Amino acid sequence: MVARFRFLLVALSVSPLFAASPSAADLTRSIREMGLDPAACYRVRDLSFAKEDIRLYLTEGYLIFSKPVMGQRLAAVFTADVEGGDGEVILIPPTRGERQSLASFTQSPNLDEHLRSALLISTDGSAAALFDRMEKEDAGKPAPEVGAILANQWSPVVSNIGGAMEMRLIEDLASFRPQSRGLLFLALSGKMLGNFDVISDSATDGRIAVRQRTPRDGTFGYSLWTSFFSRSVRNGTQPTFEPGFTLSRYRVDAAIGADLGVKAVTRVAVRAGANPVRAFLFAIARAMQVKSVRIDGQPAELLVGDSKRGRIAGNDLEETFLVLAPEPLAAGSEHEFEFEHEGNVIVTQGDGVYFVNARGSWYPHIGSGFAAFDLTFRYPKRLTLVASGDPVDERTEGDWRITHRRTTIPVGAAGFNLGDYEKVAGMAAGISFEVYGNRHLMEALRPRAVLVPAPQPMGIRRRRPSPEPLTAEVTPLAPDPLARLRAVAADVSSSLEFYSGLFGPPALKTLTVAPIPGTFGQGFPGLVYLSTFAYLDPSERPAALRTARQEVFFSDLITAHEVAHQWWGSVVTSGSYDDDWLVEALANYSALMWLEKKKGPKALESVLDGYREALLRKNLSGNVVESVGPIVWGGRLRASGTADDWVVITYGKGAWILHMLRRRMGDERFHQMLAELRHRYEFRPVTVADFRMLAREFRPARTSGEVVDTFFDNWVDATGVPSLKLRYTVKGVAPAVTLSGAVAQTGVDDDFSTDVPVEVQFAKGAPQTIWVRTSDDEQPFSVTLRQAPVRVAIPNDVLMKK
Repeated sequence: MVARFRFLLVALSVSPLFAASPSAADLTRSIREMGLDPAACYRVRDLSFAKEDIRLYLTEGYLIFSKPVMGQRLAAVFTADVEGGDGEVILIPPTRGERQSLASFTQSPNLDEHLRSALLISTDGSAAALFDRMEKEDAGKPAPEVGAILANQWSPVVSNIGGAMEMRLIEDLASFRPQSRGLLFLALSGKMLGNFDVISDSATDGRIAVRQRTPRDGTFGYSLWTSFFSRSVRNGTQPTFEPGFTLSRYRVDAAIGADLGVKAVTRVAVRAGANPVRAFLFAIARAMQVKSVRIDGQPAELLVGDSKRGRIAGNDLEETFLVLAPEPLAAGSEHEFEFEHEGNVIVTQGDGVYFVNARGSWYPHIGSGFAAFDLTFRYPKRLTLVASGDPVDERTEGDWRITHRRTTIPVGAAGFNLGDYEKVAGMAAGISFEVYGNRHLMEALRPRAVLVPAPQPMGIRRRRPSPEPLTAEVTPLAPDPLARLRAVAADVSSSLEFYSGLFGPPALKTLTVAPIPGTFGQGFPGLVYLSTFAYLDPSERPAALRTARQEVFFSDLITAHEVAHQWWGSVVTSGSYDDDWLVEALANYSALMWLEKKKGPKALESVLDGYREALLRKNLSGNVVESVGPIVWGGRLRASGTADDWVVITYGKGAWILHMLRRRMGDERFHQMLAELRHRYEFRPVTVADFRMLAREFRPARTSGEVVDTFFDNWVDATGVPSLKLRYTVKGVAPAVTLSGAVAQTGVDDDFSTDVPVEVQFAKGAPQTIWVRTSDDEQPFSVTLRQAPVRVAIPNDVLMKK
């Protein structure tokens, strides 16, 4: 079935130049009607096609092309439905982790699949290049008679898949970037693996992906078999990706009605990139609907639909839409886009308690970048609204309150929160902060009345028993939603001081913290959403949250973690989903260092021990959680395991990775590296590769860069937690004591290798550390000591099985 797709023609008049540019309706109609061209059908033999890491071999069969759209042939179909017919696709993922991913779905680390058929849709010139080979190189023998049969058979398939990609195809057809920077989409029918897709998208970040449509939770989704940067990106021959346009200044006027519905007008400055641009892709929360778009005051076309088929990754909570300018906007030119949008993104959770479920996507936005925000909200005066940015104005008009906020610098996103709040304010490290708490309990936490035996009046004796026992309805005391408001404020103040001392000041000089119903938090620039459970006394939290580890999380870690996002996530952002774990791990480990300062090393060790246990536990599938996949898989870990597995690996293993780096570097170098990371990548995305290079820069003296590479290869790009066994002997007398021994590892793949610290403690003086590189064989070591050791052991700050 053709994907759900709609377009709104909001242009009121058509200029001559607009008429020269095809409308959205014209482009949509052309794509839907392109079909297959019987006259462009060929019998092919031993025809090969290569695109980056993809190798496609059309060994024996027929190849038919689509009719031109705007002069371009966008699609082709190969079928091996002939005697001896065959096709083949070969793709070799470049990294150990991606080979592991592919093998988890196909039982092979490399893709080598023979094909029954292949549908190619391209905006990068691939289909056109194949057609030119037919026409100019006689690479195939014309077969128009067969073409008529194939066109009748395959045109509906082309329309179905092409229809699901209409918005992406329109975006590319309206683009003025070089044709080589486009999309190659292959829908393949394998003889062993069934139907699957191979995508090469050089128009975005240059990734190649292989995926398969699979049923999931009563609907259909995609299992991503592998995804990696193409060869030209890896070797640096493809120019750095530059977006077609950027955003710089937002002005948002939002009205929140008595029913909590949001109606907003968002204006944003849009600058065209190095090439003229006509099509502009935005995203917004699915709960919001864009009603109209204007460019420099003039109506523009708006297209909204499901274009996931044409993209490697999608966000189920957001919807993409395309704005089509009446005419191409000149390279480097700046324009104002105005959006009218409305929807329901606020949910009532009780008296005066609300949940904002589209915290960073309630306004039109693009995937990345920094912009200044000027936010004005009109809402019922009984409520308090907080938002990103510094206060500009606060006033009431009748039954309404007006709040105006503005960021002093560009930030990555802007959010808001609202409720019936109480506030504590303060200053820390030159930062003005406000911490808000709900005056009322969320509905889910309100105690329910229970029946208890009714008290009997003293001195009264019943002459006969009551037919039913007397009971009374009693409501337990409700938890105090503000019990820890001041404790939360104290932790905000303390963590701001601590982080500012380590990493330098945050980007914004104001910080607002406000509650959100749920067990999570989220840090935005200048605004933190903090779990309502962090405000409750530990004894009044639900029973499931009263364990020792949950108490540490809600009473100590969650506030510090979300405050740390004022540096990691707000100042330094992630480059792609492969790198998202790094920002979360940095925030989490920053919170652990703060906890260590607050409560001592034992508190940090206890949390790390909990992470170790969670990583080595078996999940619902019977697999060890850590083995689900490398940490760089990011959100793909949810598909391979569960949402809980993603949390444990991202936050737990991420913290362990940073802790082991700290152990290898020493505190001083590690802290210097984090400060440099914040300085060097201020308002820039950082990748895992960048972080690896930074770790190489700050490695200890007399430590080779290869040590750092081995660390990342095994702990970041692969899976495995070894069991380590140490044996040793001590011979001789001081000052010539010989310590000899060996470290053996088990429980990991043969190619797993890591540097293990063997700590030697003495009766007097500082301990000495010997680093031993493990392998599939036992690795010996021998050192001469000036005094006999009192203890030789592998310390607990190594991620290993116990």
